[in-house]
Amino acid sequence: MRYPVHQACAAAIALASNLALAQDLSSLPEYRPARQVSGILRSRGSDQMATLMQSWERGFRRRHPDVSFEDTFKGNASAMIGLEESVADMVLMSRKIVPYDTYGVWRRSHKLPIEIIVGTGSFDVPQKAAALTVFVHRDNPLSRLTLRQLDGIFGGQRTGGWQGMDWSTEVARSEKDDIRTWGQLGLTGEWANQPIHPYGPPGLYPGGMSFFQIRVLGGADTWAEALQEFEDPKQMMQALGMDRYAIAYTGMSYKTPQVKPVALAQTGAGPYVESTRENVRNGTYPLARSIYIYLPPDAPNGDLLQPRIDPKVREFLRYVLSRQGQQDIVRDGGFLPLTSEVVGAELKKLDQEDD
Repeated sequence: MRYPVHQACAAAIALASNLALAQDLSSLPEYRPARQVSGILRSRGSDQMATLMQSWERGFRRRHPDVSFEDTFKGNASAMIGLEESVADMVLMSRKIVPYDTYGVWRRSHKLPIEIIVGTGSFDVPQKAAALTVFVHRDNPLSRLTLRQLDGIFGGQRTGGWQGMDWSTEVARSEKDDIRTWGQLGLTGEWANQPIHPYGPPGLYPGGMSFFQIRVLGGADTWAEALQEFEDPKQMMQALGMDRYAIAYTGMSYKTPQVKPVALAQTGAGPYVESTRENVRNGTYPLARSIYIYLPPDAPNGDLLQPRIDPKVREFLRYVLSRQGQQDIVRDGGFLPLTSEVVGAELKKLDQEDD
């Protein structure tokens, strides 16, 4: 398969940068098998993670030669059917699941899939769960925003939003929270009364929810009335470069000389963090993303006497979360490895699921 030139260049740059990260992985636990396992491990899910999964499989089989894998990678949208129909032992997702994904599994057991973070999304590699960067025209004096201000720019009044499987009214907001002019963000002079022109990608299928909606809009689906949607991010960035009063969010790989990125903060107290590879990797950048493996919420075959997580799957995930498994991410060159803090939390999660 041949990739567009800009994607190939971005992947090459990311690979070179990722190699430098290898030295930062010494604090991660070295993989030592807790037990020898055998049998078939069935996976479904993200085609974006297919080559990375193959790297993990090769590394794991060097330690567990009696394990084989059956993979079906047709994308995130069809992944959860594997858990719902019990035809997969684990599901790979390059995004966090949303309520629409979980209905089938929830209906069966009234439990949610077990979520394990296995890597960090890319900084600037397209189709690799890239972090979202907020851009304005290069003439715009604005240099930073909070997530609440982003919500005010791109969102609209709402009664609440989806927080996992729950509808939360805590994220409700009124029309007075809308931000529609640059002056509301502190800009003065010729900018003060100019309307903000928000640009963004098109809405998802019914029931779908984007990372931006989850992270910025509180899980809501109410948008600014002036939002202009672009199917092609390159066209969106070209339009932004010709519109001094516009703002957009997309991957860093689509940056042009006519636009500039804006630093982001969780709250007005800061810190304001720039969109850089290191800030995405260490988790300080607010719109960095993760990649996941989801597991069935019940014990294999519904046997209540068995551990909730299949021992083969647990051992595989211990490899994925080890120094060797995260080095596989570095060598793959698309996604970014986890920090030791996240690895420790996810390993604890594996142990706690059977307590």
